[in-house]
Amino acid sequence: MALTVGVVALGGLLFGFDTGVISGALLFLKEDFHLTSFQEGAVISSLLLGAAAGALWSGGPADRWGRRRTLIVIAATFTLGLLLATLATGFWTLVAARVILGLAVGSASSLVPLYLAEVAPPRLRGRLITVNQILLTAGILVSYLINLWFAEDANWRAMFGAGLIPSVLMLVGLFFVPESPVWLERRRRGGVTAPVEDSGSHRTLRGMLAEPVVRRALLIGVTIGAVQQFAGINTIIYYAPSIMQRAGLPATNSIMYSVAIGVANLLMTVAAIPLVDRAGRKPLLVLSLVGMAAALVPLGCALNGAFGGASHAVSLVSMGLYVSAFAVGIGPVFWILAAEVFPPDVRAKGVALCVLVNWSANFVVGQLFLPAADLFGEAGVFWFFAAVCGAALVFVVRTVPETKNRSFDEIQRELGEGATRQL
Repeated sequence: MALTVGVVALGGLLFGFDTGVISGALLFLKEDFHLTSFQEGAVISSLLLGAAAGALWSGGPADRWGRRRTLIVIAATFTLGLLLATLATGFWTLVAARVILGLAVGSASSLVPLYLAEVAPPRLRGRLITVNQILLTAGILVSYLINLWFAEDANWRAMFGAGLIPSVLMLVGLFFVPESPVWLERRRRGGVTAPVEDSGSHRTLRGMLAEPVVRRALLIGVTIGAVQQFAGINTIIYYAPSIMQRAGLPATNSIMYSVAIGVANLLMTVAAIPLVDRAGRKPLLVLSLVGMAAALVPLGCALNGAFGGASHAVSLVSMGLYVSAFAVGIGPVFWILAAEVFPPDVRAKGVALCVLVNWSANFVVGQLFLPAADLFGEAGVFWFFAAVCGAALVFVVRTVPETKNRSFDEIQRELGEGATRQL
């Protein structure tokens, strides 16, 4: 079990690495390729568009080919994208590499937690899925440290190239892990020689939405997935070094701020491991949203210069508190809930839809953050994020069920009862 979880969760590490490495690499490659502001945004957003497509694509192959085979394709795609990014010769080559990486990131973000949920016993399901989130945050931190290591030489190619180590390890390791027992059981019921051809494999979106239980699961998964991004987490992950540099800090110092934020992200995600199966999913969501909103308000004030010479310090502390609140709650809990709330025959497609919304929201926020900051001020944007947290808190209290230590059948019964009450 340990080898299986470790190898598959490398997809989470690569997810984090590929989303975080661009924050430092962009400071240097924009000079080499003479990128405009629009092209800088395109380099970042191209991965997000690829990720949305990858999330949408992953559900069908995971049902037809199996979770393991699809993960092998994903690992090969990570390797190809990183090679192309490392050897990029210009803007369009880099965008192509980022799109390929996005396909891998989006597919992995959907399929890795799904696979871990299906191989884990109910009492350990939350913890094992959180391992994926730990490696995701570790991947972000590793990317920041690698950026810092190569910043003095402005070697952005080495920053990308370092990701080839975990991608190759994942690709090789997947040949030694078992297939999901849930998928194998569905295949056994459908026939030994045929691929999975039960109702879930060909269920249309309209057919899925006809079922009250699936509608409620989608409402929960899609809403939490959208909130995870519209609460602003990736404005800090992607743009913190650029924001600090615009404030007058040297590039190396800006990346050091990101390292501090990455450390807080990782430590609080580790702290979430025992909590997701002890405190439960819903209490962590409530705690997370309250903490994020409370940190975003002074962050906005600091970006307005309300604290004078201490504004940089308040900004760093507020970002650290915000990332900590995110990492202990909505960061891992979204992926856990998305893998838990759907019936088995539509789980792969349901998770894929939730992750598609998550990546689409990520794209919108990443693309609009800088224009919105120019139009309304950075303070106004972060106060908007605080308002999103407040609205999400009301939704969680009213709608989200507790799923800790419960079998998939028990979760489906509660969702069905809730859907009946809403009718």
